[in-house]
Amino acid sequence: MRDTKTKGIWVWGTPVELDINGVKTSVFYLDTEGFESIGKSNVYDDRIFALATVLSSVLIYNLPETIREADISRLSFAVELAEEFYGRVKGQDVAFEPAKLLWLIQRDFLQGKSVQEMANEALQHVPNNDGDRNIDQVNQIRDSLAIMGDNSTAFSLPQPHLLRTKLCDMKDGELDPVYVKKRDQLKELVASIIRPKVVQGRPLNGKEFVAFLEQILEALNKGEIPSTGSLVEVFNKGILERCLKLYSEMMAKLPLPLSEKSLQNVHENSKGEAMKSFDEQHFGRHHAKRSVMQLDEEIEKVHKNFVMANEYQSAKLCEALYSRCEDRMDQLQVLRLPSMAKFNAGFLQCNQSFEHECVGPSKANYELRMMKMMGKSKSSFIKEYNHRLFNWLVAFSLVMVVVGRFIIKFILIEIGAWILFIFLETYTRMFWSAESLYYNPVWHFIVAAWETLVYSPFLDLDRWAIPLGLVAAILVVYWRCYGRRKHGSQWLLPLYKNPKGGTHRPRTD
Repeated sequence: MRDTKTKGIWVWGTPVELDINGVKTSVFYLDTEGFESIGKSNVYDDRIFALATVLSSVLIYNLPETIREADISRLSFAVELAEEFYGRVKGQDVAFEPAKLLWLIQRDFLQGKSVQEMANEALQHVPNNDGDRNIDQVNQIRDSLAIMGDNSTAFSLPQPHLLRTKLCDMKDGELDPVYVKKRDQLKELVASIIRPKVVQGRPLNGKEFVAFLEQILEALNKGEIPSTGSLVEVFNKGILERCLKLYSEMMAKLPLPLSEKSLQNVHENSKGEAMKSFDEQHFGRHHAKRSVMQLDEEIEKVHKNFVMANEYQSAKLCEALYSRCEDRMDQLQVLRLPSMAKFNAGFLQCNQSFEHECVGPSKANYELRMMKMMGKSKSSFIKEYNHRLFNWLVAFSLVMVVVGRFIIKFILIEIGAWILFIFLETYTRMFWSAESLYYNPVWHFIVAAWETLVYSPFLDLDRWAIPLGLVAAILVVYWRCYGRRKHGSQWLLPLYKNPKGGTHRPRTD
């Protein structure tokens, strides 16, 4: 009829059951709306043709009377699909097998060449001496269709009856017997070339075919104009996600923080593995480059997240180490017994632990902070060290005077303590200034003796001063209470003695 009756794509509701290579197969027949329907755009025609081309395992290209240039041009989409999906490396699964192309010439009344010869001739190069761009494009399509030559065939149907306007009302017995015979041959031909729809190496069942249809519709509706590029993107979408997941899993195994160089090396290795995996699995040739670029962009996004996470973990770790060293320096500033050796040991330990444990991009920044903080702490400690040591020695000499006089009653200790006190408080003030005292060899000797006594790798007197003091006090108390009663007052070193009369001598006024 003159008016378009088929709208969009019609599907024959009940599948036809055929036995194909011993396998029971359900065959659906699709009828598509013709080209250039009234009120429909070229984009609409492209979508209909593209969907039919992708879904079908046999594409019957229905042409009136002969093959024209415009008919070949309309096959550009099928050709692009062939170039993108069917030219895969041998041994790898294709996205979906190409539809077998059947050139069906209706109302064939022309004499001379057979329809197969006509189809082959239509695929021959057309001379283009004037360099017409449109002819070049059609010639490219011809070349691609020629490559698919093994995948196409031609068939013709004569006119069913001379009375065309009554065809819809006629029964088979009223039609031209030659037409009926050829029509039956066409049915047999179509049945012989039908194959199950194969996607990614395996035939589809009903549910899988519906999912495949939804996937194709998503691709064709993605842009204003349906393209093989959009199909390639859809088929590569799952592969892209798997490769991106592979990259993310490899990166997630990293124990952050890491140095920037180490992170970059792992990133490049992981990216190489993901790209290699994508290259082995992806579909499409020319348009696959866009999927590669998309994968590269997604990998870079994930990489940026890991870079930010690495910076955060690095800053967190280095801040903790910095705070620990800062607290340690504060503790060393207020030692009960000031010791330069202990301060230097703590200073060196902080530096070494920070240098070894702080890694990542934040290390350089925190190293500068550490240098400033450690420098200030050392300057402050040195500034207060001599003054605190001097005061400690004065206090120590007074304490030993009391201990030697009243507790132990050991005269040599008391004399030594008095000598130290007089030297510190009198001689140094009379003959040395505050500045020259700390540069005097005698003071250096005192400092060396103090450092040897207070701190060594085996004994930290600052830590053990209180426990040792308690032990000494207990020993003194024990000696005072029990030792003298049991052993008397005989000592190797001189102690304070009672007068000759003893304790029972009467006192005078």
